[in-house]
Amino acid sequence: MLYFLISFVSFLILSKSFTSRPFSSGERGIKPGSIGFWGSLSSWLVSRLKKGSTTGTTPFSFFQFSLGMLLKKNSLVSKVENEEEEGNVSLLDLPDLPLECILEHLSPAELCRVATVCTSLRDRCRSDHLWKKHMERKWGKVFGDAAYRQWKWHVASKNREKISSNQHNQKGIFAFLRGGFLPFIWIKAKSEKGTESSSSLPEDSIAALYLSLESGKFWFPAQVYNRENGHAGFMLSCYDAQLCYDSRSDTFLARYSPHGRWTTEENIQWDRLRVPPIATSPHALHISDCLDDLRPGDHIEIQWRRNKEFPYGWWYGVIGHLEQCQGHGNHCHCHYNDIVILEFTQYTAGSRWRQTVINRKHHIEKGNEIDGFYGGIRKLHSKEEIARWKNLWPTKIVIHD
Repeated sequence: MLYFLISFVSFLILSKSFTSRPFSSGERGIKPGSIGFWGSLSSWLVSRLKKGSTTGTTPFSFFQFSLGMLLKKNSLVSKVENEEEEGNVSLLDLPDLPLECILEHLSPAELCRVATVCTSLRDRCRSDHLWKKHMERKWGKVFGDAAYRQWKWHVASKNREKISSNQHNQKGIFAFLRGGFLPFIWIKAKSEKGTESSSSLPEDSIAALYLSLESGKFWFPAQVYNRENGHAGFMLSCYDAQLCYDSRSDTFLARYSPHGRWTTEENIQWDRLRVPPIATSPHALHISDCLDDLRPGDHIEIQWRRNKEFPYGWWYGVIGHLEQCQGHGNHCHCHYNDIVILEFTQYTAGSRWRQTVINRKHHIEKGNEIDGFYGGIRKLHSKEEIARWKNLWPTKIVIHD
């Protein structure tokens, strides 16, 4: 009976030592080996074990070893605490301003590593103001308002799924209660779930958005210049697509939605992407507000689609002179005429894609099933936009009839 009692008490002591958590700063005054009851009990057990060993009783050897390990652990903990009390400075001892300055200079990967150190640094490293700078620096030129709205919808959809799943689980739990269950297993599962949720990244945070983009888990809308690897039929055009990032190659995968099926393109470089300049859907006609201002030499983008079931793409062109125009500069009066010449000089002279005519007073959508349909027009004012189109200019004239 005495052996059983000693075995049981030793088991309790060992299990308590293996499952104890590290002491916080507020608990450092309490040493494991100085707790009155357990210290006295340990001393009594050690003395009993010594007597047992001297009298030739050997069954206590396992408990001697176990208690020795426990006391050794206590001495190590006390040693570490004494070293901390000697004044070693940690990162968290810095004032808020210097600490924030340090975190602002960390890369996204470094912020993720620092966030694993402790709870306080984890919360600081997830701050939106830190990740907003990284977001703007890497994704600002390709991730626009439409993409952000899609992200918000994505987060809301995941939250609805969680609520629905929780409600389903609750129904299952109530049914389980009626049929009998193991309470300790259920409590443990709930405890583990709560611990996981407290350490997981908030889904609506900028850090979560950045990491979802970086990992390629989130597809976002943007526009792609010269789709399908510069196919002649899409030269100097820009089409809407859903994009996914590949961090290994630092390129993108695009999915285009024509009519009836998705087409894909791989290895798209950053310089072929842009944020949609206007909020018009690729399936909606853009209402032109620049027609009265168009004159020869102006740079424009115009919507075009193969037929009315396809989405629009934006095509680069310039305003040309009327055939009867005899002069340039002050002698040109083309801008007073209702007829406007649109030129796409990337195509050879004589191609049916080289030129088209619109009426500035009555233009809505012009075209047919053979030549396609021309939609709304944007006049380009930004030198940066114009330069970007010129940088995409083909090395030779496109032959496409």
